[in-house]
Amino acid sequence: MAKDFVTGKRTSFGNTRSHALNHSRRSWKPNLQKVRILVDGKPKRVWVSARALKSGKVTRV
Repeated sequence: MAKDFVTGKRTSFGNTRSHALNHSRRSWKPNLQKVRILVDGKPKRVWVSARALKSGKVTRV
């Protein structure tokens, strides 16, 4: 999948463990949104995480 343009977040991987210590691979995906933001003074459509949008790290165009 895509990568967050601002923070660089990607899908992370690990194991899901039961009480019996069975394990299988699983993944955690960031909440990415495709938005238009200003990059070098020009509008550009990029993937940004919802957390970066909410915290005000970027502003939409």
